[in-house]
Order: sequence, then structure tokens, then C-alpha cells
Amino acid sequence: MASKRGSLSINSDNIFPIIKKWLYSDHDIFFRELISNGCDAITKLKKLEVMGEYTFPENHKNQIQVIVNPEEKTLKFIDTGLGMTADEVEEYITQIAFSGATQFLEKYKDKTNEDQIIGHFGLGFYSAFMVADVVEIDTLSYREGAQAVHWSCDGGTEYELEDSNRTEVGTEITLHLNEESLEFANEYRAREVIEKYCSFMPVEIYLSKANAPQEYETIDEADLREDDVVVEHIHEDAKTEEKENENGEKEVVEVSPAKDQVKINKRPVSLSDTQPLWMKHPNECTEEEYKEFYRKVFMDYKEPLFWIHLNMDYPFNLKGILYFPKINTEYESIEGTIKLYNNQVFIADNIKEVIPEFLMLLKGVIDCPDLPLNVSRSALQNDGFVKKISEYISKKVADKLSGMCKTDRETYEKYWDDINPFIKFGCLKDTKFSDRMMDYILYKNLDGKYLTLEDYLKENETEEEAKEEAETVIEENKEETAEEIKKDAEEGKEPEKTTVYYVTDEVQQSQYINMFKEEGQDALILKHNIDSAFISHVEQKKETVKFMRIDADINESVKADGEENLEDQTKELGEIFKKALGKENLTVKAEKLKNESVSSMMTVTEESRRMQEMMKMYNMYGMDSSMFGGQETLVLNLNNKLVQYVLANKEGDLTKLVCEQLYDLAVITHRQLTPEEMTKFVARSNEIMMEMTK
Repeated sequence: MASKRGSLSINSDNIFPIIKKWLYSDHDIFFRELISNGCDAITKLKKLEVMGEYTFPENHKNQIQVIVNPEEKTLKFIDTGLGMTADEVEEYITQIAFSGATQFLEKYKDKTNEDQIIGHFGLGFYSAFMVADVVEIDTLSYREGAQAVHWSCDGGTEYELEDSNRTEVGTEITLHLNEESLEFANEYRAREVIEKYCSFMPVEIYLSKANAPQEYETIDEADLREDDVVVEHIHEDAKTEEKENENGEKEVVEVSPAKDQVKINKRPVSLSDTQPLWMKHPNECTEEEYKEFYRKVFMDYKEPLFWIHLNMDYPFNLKGILYFPKINTEYESIEGTIKLYNNQVFIADNIKEVIPEFLMLLKGVIDCPDLPLNVSRSALQNDGFVKKISEYISKKVADKLSGMCKTDRETYEKYWDDINPFIKFGCLKDTKFSDRMMDYILYKNLDGKYLTLEDYLKENETEEEAKEEAETVIEENKEETAEEIKKDAEEGKEPEKTTVYYVTDEVQQSQYINMFKEEGQDALILKHNIDSAFISHVEQKKETVKFMRIDADINESVKADGEENLEDQTKELGEIFKKALGKENLTVKAEKLKNESVSSMMTVTEESRRMQEMMKMYNMYGMDSSMFGGQETLVLNLNNKLVQYVLANKEGDLTKLVCEQLYDLAVITHRQLTPEEMTKFVARSNEIMMEMTK
């Protein structure tokens, strides 16, 4: 073929600056595009071979070679795919990429978001021009009698097409790197990028350095393969030693057998695992393989708790593995990684359109060949199909977790402390996931036992309540229906609510916990940061349940028997404490508690405390929490001798000291003292001990 010159038909003097600016956000991504193009070419040729339209030569090996040459500042990508004829080069390289060039320029001339422009122009190959001044293609088509073709372009609108001397079917792309991109001619940098994007490509990928000295390795002769290049045969005689036997006689003993080894050219090692674990059926995978894959991909040497293997062929093709990692940190600092692949080609981490937001706390891989990707393969087109994939992933996770709770409760409980932040976050973010998981949420009680909400409500139902309920069931022989509840709501009736008591700090709230336990009462431990938002979510889902922290009020069960009016004592103690503490707005309440050792407690209503937490969450520190009724209430136990002392000695020398101490002791069980309060508390404690020694 005579040398041919052509010009790209576009309405611009140079489209390449536009491509370089908008095509991809990461310049190293050209590795992925060129290698994946080579994989596609090999896959197509393999299909032709299966169809009987092509026969691979003897000893043929499908592979992609990447050769770096720092001296010549070049980078080569060589594949054994189906190659191209001159006509195909013109069609696929010079026409398809620019067939929409006018539309491309018009549509994107004012755009700056590269994620929006890729999708319809076949520009993957042209990612090479982000790093290269000149790109050359040498290719030979699989078609019988085809002439090899050489194509070159210097990043302008002109290209050159001529015959090539290539003799092997396939394509070789040579990048003459620009000065800003010479890092990619470095072997270690190239390896890093290939491992980032191409670790699981379906074709073996080999990286080498041009003109590098030959490396060798020595193997046992029995392990020699046909494709090994033998440099030298090495025979090592057996080694013997003279040793004394059991009879005390000396004899010659063989301590190392004879060896026949071979020195060979070092075997190249593929950078691509062509059969990643997620492509296998779950029944074919061992526990150790799952753990090894996790370590390899995520460089995390803490073993995952468990994993979910996704394997679906209909209505769309999706495979993957999601790992629940072991975490030791609070909710805000949890960070996972979900790697998205398309036909084993890495796309990106944590693409929110595909991965439900709450699952981004996990670690895993998802491979979905059916995803509608843009050209850069790193952003998704807006497609309802993507939402279905996301919903499917969410459903599979819920099915796995609920199934584990039902069939392997012991294991589920063992993992619960680690996985509950993931699950609760999922319930807050995904309504369908919440509906599927709500009955499988576990709560730990004061005895460390794991209960569902239904379990807790049943265990804390009093005998009298149980009797009344049984009588109601016998009389009515039915439960109140959803329609009746709805009717009550329409009539403005509040459904009867069952209180679920909970603890957020077992140390700080220990006084309340002990009082609860003394009366056979139970509470749930909810000390994770996400629990505050989660219990509000549960209350919305289950209208007959309300959560209350055990220090929100004094439970009736801990009060001493009696119907007496305590208004006078409340008023009297209020005046004494307000004067002693200098707090005119202090709210004081007198109670008679069964436990006489409890002197003072602090309560804040559940609604007020939640409002205060919300204000902190949204940094609304400038607002006065008292406007929401957020004042603390000091509860004093009239059955306690210290409180009785205050009442009997309103003007006593030690009364002020005792009042201040009782107040701080109440605060300590409710919240941390401020630095100033703590300083005064310590000094006062010393003063009280000094009084005791007099």
C-alpha cells in the first residue's frame, strides 16, 4: 500500500487540547483504556476461533505486553488480538472517534466537568494523547492475506497511514511521551498504575523494561515447562556425612539427595489475575480464599467478620463480594471501599449511583458488565437500570443478614457489636432495607443479653399487663387492625405507647442502672453515636413504641409506696438549694425513693435532651436550650439522711457545703463536670473530709 495522508474532518484546528482537558480526570487512566481495548480485541478473536473462523497458531498464548523504555521515552502496548486492516484503522481510529466531533465541540465547549462528556464518541484510544506527543499503531489483521498497517498522528488533525512490517496478528501501540508524562516510562510507576486498574483483567498482562539485562532463576528439572528457555543444566551430587549409629559404629549417611536443576530465563509473572474470586461460584470458594482475596485487594490484615458473595445472571449480570470489616472506631471514622468493575476492568471506587450509600462503609468488589458507562468508564449515565442494581445489592445484603439472624443467631450475635453501625445506617438511609431489617435489629440489655425489640417488650411485660392482654384477646379474639389504628390517627387519638428504657453510658448512669436492677427492671444499652438518630427512626416505624433514657425521669417502680403530697418539701428544698447554689432558675423536685442511699439525681426530659443533641449536631450553640424546656431537674430523695439534714438545718454551717456537693453528685451521674465545676468539686471534697477529721 502506498503511503497515504489524510485529514480529520472536524470544525476545529485541533481537537486534542479539548480531549486532553476534558476526557479524563486522571491522566494515568490511559493505561486502562489501551489495555482494555487490547483485551477486547483478544476476546473477539477467541470468539472467532470458537466459531471456526480463525485458528490460533501452535503454541499461541493470548497476552498483553507493556514495555517501558525510559531511554527513548516511549511506552508500548502489544496485544495478540484480531488486529485491523487499513480500512478498519480508518474506520475505527480516524472516523468513529471524530464522527460526532462537531456535536462534541458544540455540546462541551463550555463544560468543565469531564464526567459529563464521555459516552458516545469512542474516545478511549485517544486518552493516549493526554500523555503522548506522537502515537503510532502497527497492526496486522487476522484476516487471511491481510497487509500490516502503520498509523501515526502527532496530536494534530493530520495522520499518516502506510504499510507496516509487522508479522504477527495483533496490534502494537507506541506512545512517544511528552515531557510532563515521562513518569509513565518508569517501570515501577507503570506497575503501580497497571495494578490499580488492571489487576483482574481477563487476559494476562506482562510488564517489562526495554533493553533490561536478562534475569534468571533456578528450578527443579521436574518443573521444567516447554516454553522455558534453558540456560544451563545443573547436577548436584548427594551430600553425605559420617555418623555414629545406634550400635556405636560409624557409617556414611546421605543427608541431602542428589539434585538435577535447571537455570532458565526468569519466567514473566502476569500482573493480572484472570480468574478473580468473584467470578467463581460461591460453592467453589473456600474460607481461606475469601480471606486471602480480602488481604490482597484491600491491604487489610485484620480478618473480615464475614462476607456476602453476589452472583446473579438475570435480569442483569452482576457478581461481587461484599466484606463486613472488623472495626474498632466510632461511626464517623468508618470508611470502606467498594471497587466497581465492568467485565473485570476497574472503573472506580464508591460510585454512589451503583452502591447504596450505607454499603460504602463496607469493603468489596462489584462487577456488572451491564452498567451503562460513559467513555471514560468512570461515571454512569443517568439510567433507571442503575437504581435497580443498587436496590438488588441492598436486598441481597438484607437477605443475608436476616437469614443469619434466623438460622445462625449465635454467630449473628457474635458479630452484632461490629456490624450494627452498618445496619442502623442502612435503615436510616434506605427505606426498603429498613423494612426488611427492622425485626432483626438486636439490642443488648443490662445483663449483656441480645434481644430484638419484640423480645424486650415481651420480657418486660408485667404479669398484670400479660393477664389484661390475655383477657382482651379472649374477649375480642383479635388484635387491633391497621385500619383501626389509622382511624384513631384520623380522629386525633394518640396510639398507646410502650416505653423502652435505654442507657447511653453504663458508668455515668450506673446509679440509675442499679436502681432499675433492684426493681427487676431492664433497659437497653445504646451507646453508639448513631443510636440517637436510630431510635427516632424506630419510633417513626413503630408508632406504639417510645424510647426514654433511664435518667429522663424517675421511674414509678423505684419510688417508695405512698400517695402523700410532696409539694411543701419540694418548695422548701428548692428555696434552700437555690440560695446555697446561687441558681435562681434551678428546678428542684422532692421524691421518696426506695433506695435510701441515693441522695440526689438529675433528670432532663427525653424531648429536651434530644433537642439539645440536635443543636450540638448542627452547631447551634448560640441558641438557648432552655427555650426548648431543656433545664435540668435536681431530684432529692427525702428518705436520704443528707437531704433530711438539709431540711433540718436550713441555716447550718455545713448546709451550703452539703447542698453544693449533692448538686455536683447529681450532675456527675448525668453529664461530665466542666473544668471549673470539677476544680470546685475536688476542693469541696477535701474540705468535707477535713470536717470529718475534726
